[in-house]
Amino acid sequence: FSLFIDCDELSILSRKILLFSYNKFNIFSYYEKDHGYRDGRSLQNYVSDKLKSYKIESNNLKIKIFCFPRILGYVFNPLSMIYCYRDNQLFGIFYEVKNTSNEQHTYLFASNNVANKDLKYKHQCYKNFYVSPFIGMKGLYKFKNSEPKKKMSIIIDLFDENNNKVLTALQLGYKIDLSSLTLIKQLLFNPILSFKVIFAIIYESIFI
Repeated sequence: FSLFIDCDELSILSRKILLFSYNKFNIFSYYEKDHGYRDGRSLQNYVSDKLKSYKIESNNLKIKIFCFPRILGYVFNPLSMIYCYRDNQLFGIFYEVKNTSNEQHTYLFASNNVANKDLKYKHQCYKNFYVSPFIGMKGLYKFKNSEPKKKMSIIIDLFDENNNKVLTALQLGYKIDLSSLTLIKQLLFNPILSFKVIFAIIYESIFI
């Protein structure tokens, strides 16, 4: 269970959905300090600043984030994806990676050219952030991402310095409306979502 939300709508969602809050404790919540600068400043400011530093136009910027919510105040997001839109066209994606030591690094792919019409995106970059003690720092990430519509998919392959694939991570899903009823159902199915994610990471690191 993940959220895919327009950051301009966070305050509205907080007022409309009883079980969801923005920057406040609730059963489900979203906090600005979990992303971007991680000091309470808005994700919008962080994205705008990063785009400007790479001389990418950020006028009329709209951002949407794909991430896990906090559940009863706790969250662990190994990967959050931030989608950047200009005039309703996607022109940039931030891959925000966290490790279990609560460190964070963001891989940014953006362009002033928004001519891509197929809604599928491929990116690659060298690994420069420590994630697992079982995988060395030298490596190349290859991302395959589809812009979330009714369905979404993200596939990440990691290749070592000898071009051998050492890891594949993927997440597939389909969109459902965000409502109190939806959140109640997810609470029943995933009451310890973030703990389950961390347990799975440790289990796979040791046994697989």
